[in-house]
Amino acid sequence: MSEKTKKPCGVLFDLDGVLLDSEGQYTIFWAAMEEEYKTGIPDFAHYIKGMHLARILGYFKSDEVRQNIVCKLVDFERNMKYEFFPGAFDFIQQLREAGIPMAIVTSSDRKKMQSLYSQYPEFPTLFDKIITGDMVTRAKPDPECFVLGAQQIGVDIKDCIVFEDSRNGLIAARKSGARVIGIATTLSASEVASLSDLTVNAINELTLEKVIH
Repeated sequence: MSEKTKKPCGVLFDLDGVLLDSEGQYTIFWAAMEEEYKTGIPDFAHYIKGMHLARILGYFKSDEVRQNIVCKLVDFERNMKYEFFPGAFDFIQQLREAGIPMAIVTSSDRKKMQSLYSQYPEFPTLFDKIITGDMVTRAKPDPECFVLGAQQIGVDIKDCIVFEDSRNGLIAARKSGARVIGIATTLSASEVASLSDLTVNAINELTLEKVIH
């Protein structure tokens, strides 16, 4: 491992499944949408993880169906309880105290983020930038979002660590050229390990010393 890889100067966090313990709730929601509207894609709720909303909606067959789903999703996200994984805020604070620039890079849109901020008003102040799915033209597994995140915090992507959990997100992170730390909250540890430089079961296993030697 090169010295540059060992000592990155930027961190890019996916949100759901990495910091935010919400993937189970979204799995239930999208499984219900598949049951009601029938895309025909096996295990649809897991297949779409890491994709932004516009791409997900493309799997449904009519504008009316897509509009119905958006209304249901907005209502769902407005009322859901956002819970963070144990240790998430402690780890973020370690990085902040070390002066490491950080960005959130999420497939979620701005409406969802506003719902999150209503429960955690301090959340956006913890990061230098927040990249949402509606800020990019190509969704994960394309690396565009992570490259943009690195640009926004003023760090070369090759000098960044990406924290990800979904298959699409891990592929995007790998393609970006960043170092990839996989969190095995959505996929099995073996699936995550095949796409990561380091794999952990949850973010509370991480410390500054463990990821930045």
